Amino acid sequence: MRRLEEATVARPPPQTVDDSVVAYRRMVPHRPPPLPVIDRPHLRSAEEAVTNIIYNTPTPGLQPFKKHVLNCLVHNEPGVLSRVSGILAGRGFNIDSLVVCRTEIRDLSKMCIVLRGQDGIVEQARRQLEDLVPIWAVLDYTDTHCIERELLLAKVSILGHEYLEEQLLGGPTHAPRSAHPTSYPSHHLHPKPKPKPKPSKLEREAALAQQFEHSADTDHDHDLEGVRTAVPLTPSEALRMKSDNLQAIEVLSARFGGRIVDVSEHSVIVEMSGKTKRVEAFLSLLKPFGLIESARTGLMVMPRTPINHVDEDDAEDGGGAVDASLLPPG
Repeated sequence: MRRLEEATVARPPPQTVDDSVVAYRRMVPHRPPPLPVIDRPHLRSAEEAVTNIIYNTPTPGLQPFKKHVLNCLVHNEPGVLSRVSGILAGRGFNIDSLVVCRTEIRDLSKMCIVLRGQDGIVEQARRQLEDLVPIWAVLDYTDTHCIERELLLAKVSILGHEYLEEQLLGGPTHAPRSAHPTSYPSHHLHPKPKPKPKPSKLEREAALAQQFEHSADTDHDHDLEGVRTAVPLTPSEALRMKSDNLQAIEVLSARFGGRIVDVSEHSVIVEMSGKTKRVEAFLSLLKPFGLIESARTGLMVMPRTPINHVDEDDAEDGGGAVDASLLPPG
């Protein structure tokens, strides 16, 4: 009889994700602090008010625009990213970077958002994001000591910057389109200079006199018009040139904590991780070699663990006399 009574008892309905988030918020009630006051300019005069009405230019706030880093703890389900980006776009924010990754918890993901704006406007957007049901919490890491990292993958040419345009037209192999990868004739190793205006008679006479003075110099040949002729490079010299560029890129990458992850006949791929400013500085140093392609991830942050420092005065006080009554017998 007891088993029949237990079987007739109705089971509670299954709890969904939305119910669990609402229950969590009821269990941990918290009253958010008041919104920061947005500074406004002084009261306008009649002339300024008329000018504002005519030109329809609202008075901007006095708070500066700065970078804000928001870390969202969201439930791993479809549609969360579109809802977050929709709220930020509705408030007029331009997202600098947005990274979504899974965590050690199966149903929990982290969303790191970097944007620029005033403190009061960003705080309003943060609270509006936190009201979404699939979002557990939104943390502002703007004034927090954090570790910031960004990953960079850059494909760099080892032929030189003057071959970058030909390599971009060469297809997936990035071989110079006008020449075979293994052949280096003189007109490809030394690009043809732009046509110069014909020198005057006085310039030709000066060039001829200079050639006569330096006739003993056999390293460089000059024609009658004073134009240096192109010296063809042998395949060994071309190979040595590529080796020098590869070594320079490798040394530069090691200075920034990066490494070469792929080497081909005409280009290399460099991997580097660091702060945003450090990544931008590394990219600017790679451009003279010939930057074919680059890919960057967004910014990922993690707060530092605070360290409890012990003062020397407290340590000395703790090492003083000990009450003998508190010691064990013997």
